[in-house]
Amino acid sequence: MAGLRERKKEETRQRIAATAWRLFAERGFDAVTVNEIAEAAHVAKATLFTYFPTKEALALQGVGDDDLAGIVTGRPTGVTPLAALRTHFRALAAGPMTGLDPEVLVSRVRVIFDSPALSGATNTLLYRQRQQLAQALTAELGERTAELAAAQISASLVTLQEGFFRRLADGASLDDARRQLGEDVELAFDLLAHGLDQHEDPAKDVAEDLAKDLAEDRRER
Repeated sequence: MAGLRERKKEETRQRIAATAWRLFAERGFDAVTVNEIAEAAHVAKATLFTYFPTKEALALQGVGDDDLAGIVTGRPTGVTPLAALRTHFRALAAGPMTGLDPEVLVSRVRVIFDSPALSGATNTLLYRQRQQLAQALTAELGERTAELAAAQISASLVTLQEGFFRRLADGASLDDARRQLGEDVELAFDLLAHGLDQHEDPAKDVAEDLAKDLAEDRRER
C-alpha cells in the first residue's frame, strides 16, 4: 500500500512539472501563474505547494543538484578533490543519457535565460553550490585558496554545461554533444590541474612544427 501511495505521489509530481514546463515554453516563466499551473495539472494550489514550495523551485528542479562538496568529502582515500570531480563528470559525460529529449532541454534553458527572475534564482543556487564546495576544500587548502579554487571549478563546470546546451541548440545530436562534452571535461580538468602555462594546444604544436619544417627547407635551398 505504501508503495502505491509513493508511486501516485511521484506521478502527481511529474504531472505538475510537465504541465508547468509546457506553459513556460508556450508563454514564458513570468507570464504563467501558479493558479494556472495547478488548474491545468488538475490539482489544488495547496497540493502543488506540497511538491514545489515556489514557482522558481518548480522551474529549477535539477539545477545545481550536483553535490560537488559531497563528491569531495566522500572521495576515496588517496584521491585528490580534483581527481574525484573529474571522475564524476567524466562518467556523467560518458553515460547513455537515455530518456533525454534535446528539444525539451534546449527549451528549458531558453525559458531560464529569458526570465530575469529565473536567471537570478539560478545564480543563487550556483553560488550556494560554490560556497559549499569551498567549505569542503578549506580543510586541505585553507580558506582563501579554497574560495579561489571553488570559483575556478564552478566557472569551468558552468561553461561545460553552457557548451553542451549550445551545441544542442545549434542542431547537434545528443550523442555528438555528449562526445564533445567528454572532450571538454578532460580539457577543463587538465587546465584546472596544470594551468594555462602548462597547457599545450595541439593545433599550436602542429603550426610550430610546420614553421620549423619550412624554415629548415629554406636553409637547405
